[in-house]
Amino acid sequence: MMAKRGVIVSYETIRNWSQKFGGIYAKRLRSRSKRSNDHWHLDEVYLSINGKAHYLWRAVDQDGEVLDILVQPRRNKRAAMKFFRKLLKNLQYIPRVIITDKLRSYAAAKAEIMPEVKHIQGKGANNRAENSHQPTRERERRMRGFKSAGHAQRFLASYSVIASFFRPSRHLLAAKNYREIMRRRFIEWSEVVNSDFTFQ
Repeated sequence: MMAKRGVIVSYETIRNWSQKFGGIYAKRLRSRSKRSNDHWHLDEVYLSINGKAHYLWRAVDQDGEVLDILVQPRRNKRAAMKFFRKLLKNLQYIPRVIITDKLRSYAAAKAEIMPEVKHIQGKGANNRAENSHQPTRERERRMRGFKSAGHAQRFLASYSVIASFFRPSRHLLAAKNYREIMRRRFIEWSEVVNSDFTFQ
């Protein structure tokens, strides 16, 4: 679109724009997350960053849309508690149900932070969260890995939320419904990017 208007933009400029505005847009999308999304599907996946082990923690709602992510060097109880606190702070509501694999860290952290929340555990129970890792793996390969944990966190925090916003579960939708959802989302996206910036 910009080339059509005679504006030539380098890859570096686009990268700088992404770094500057991506986090702002993702935060605004998260703030619009419906509180009716009362099921959180959680999962963690291994990342190698400069030869060191890290874990990408991810939460998605019952529709498969990414709620938030966190890159950490551990996947113990302390790491799970940190992720829960981040979710609660950013989303400003408590889910009715969380769905995870059998990693014990989830149950231990939930017992302290969200004891009243129902917890479903089991192999394959959180397929929605596991499937949402696939676009990240594709992007990771294209980028030939991440330079640092901070780089991974900054990029994925924006990319995961924005990419899932524009990728509804198309295989579950009739063509007419899909077109209507995308029409509404482009309207919402326009509101997100055109509102006055508030840097915090």
